[in-house]
Amino acid sequence: MSLPHRHERVRRRLARRGRARILLPIVAGVMTATLIAPSSPTSAAEQQVAGGGGAVQSFWLHMNSTPVSDEVLATEARRRAYIVLNAWEGALIPKLKAANPAVQVFVYKDLSSTRSYACRDGVDDAQLPTGVGYCQAEKDHPEWFLLDPNGRRFEYSGYSGHWQMDVGNTAYQDAWAANVIESSTASGFDGVFMDNALFPCDAYHDGVCPAKYPTDAAMQDAYKSMLANTRDDFVAAGLKTVANLSNARLHAGAWDAYTEHLDGGFDEWWLTFGDTNLLSEYPEGWSRQVAEIASNEARGKITWVQPHHTEGADQPYRFALASYLMAAGDRAAIASIDQTDGYGDASPWRAEYDWDLGAPSGPYKSVGTNVFVRDFTCGTVVVNANRTDSRSVTVPLDGGHVNERGTSVTEVSLAGTSGAILRKTC
Repeated sequence: MSLPHRHERVRRRLARRGRARILLPIVAGVMTATLIAPSSPTSAAEQQVAGGGGAVQSFWLHMNSTPVSDEVLATEARRRAYIVLNAWEGALIPKLKAANPAVQVFVYKDLSSTRSYACRDGVDDAQLPTGVGYCQAEKDHPEWFLLDPNGRRFEYSGYSGHWQMDVGNTAYQDAWAANVIESSTASGFDGVFMDNALFPCDAYHDGVCPAKYPTDAAMQDAYKSMLANTRDDFVAAGLKTVANLSNARLHAGAWDAYTEHLDGGFDEWWLTFGDTNLLSEYPEGWSRQVAEIASNEARGKITWVQPHHTEGADQPYRFALASYLMAAGDRAAIASIDQTDGYGDASPWRAEYDWDLGAPSGPYKSVGTNVFVRDFTCGTVVVNANRTDSRSVTVPLDGGHVNERGTSVTEVSLAGTSGAILRKTC
């Protein structure tokens, strides 16, 4: 997949600005170790989701074209709700469906670029990672290439052969959708994973915006136009659409504005950006990313969230999983990843993915400053979304529970940016 390095660069640059502005007020709210009792929900985000369940769903982004055995295909098909493949891997679909007819298989397609490396001797590859071939565009529609203020085409920084296209051009939109629908339906895909639904105008070319879209708002309007204008075509073709909306949290209202014209969204950098870089609560922080799931579930849409941490890192893993369960319903899925662009082998499967906490008693609720709980018929999840360096908070549980080590507990103590998933007899 050709985007993670860019998202990491943009995320760090923008997230640093956000933290510098707003983390100081949060410090005043850091709690000492104390015992706190539940209270009523306190925000609209907390009240958006009352349905859903306590069973984890996961996905597999297999987009590095690495070899995979039939045994692995069958295993992952049975335990993943969604799988993404490259356009040239359609032959894997029957094998996945044979193992699990319910698994939904999506094809990777970049919204924003055409790839010159997929053009050989003047002929575009038959199966492309994009919706428009470079050779076709170069020959017939050079106006589809997006230009900088000096009239030069944009080649993605760090990604040779990726050329940014004018997503606001209706002719490009129509050609992109027609080509993707034709190839995807012919191969038997259930949906399209639309990469690079961007928000900043200088994504991939830091500090330089296109002449046509000189502001973030103008760039976002172009993407909303493309998603809106192609929506009916994908619905008519029976193809679901999920777009990569990484960094939506940094742009108020952007997640909902884009997903209004989609079947779902993917957040590539969700809550944990490494083993020690965890997203706490602040205006562009924890609650805004959890609200992505809540909003999509309320509107019947898919959400894929991807925390980043090593396989053995317990704190970021439990912080992310408990946060996911705060809002997850029937359509959301989670998959943690270590390597930034490690889209070959399936992400690790964890024991808690096989747990079922049962039906939720309602939406998650606040039980203290940046501390949240959601109760289920067969368990409870707790998150302390205060900063990582804040002191532990102790939360009493409603009845006896069992923690991940199988120990009976009646309360749980959590440091900042940590979480717990607890089971009880039901």
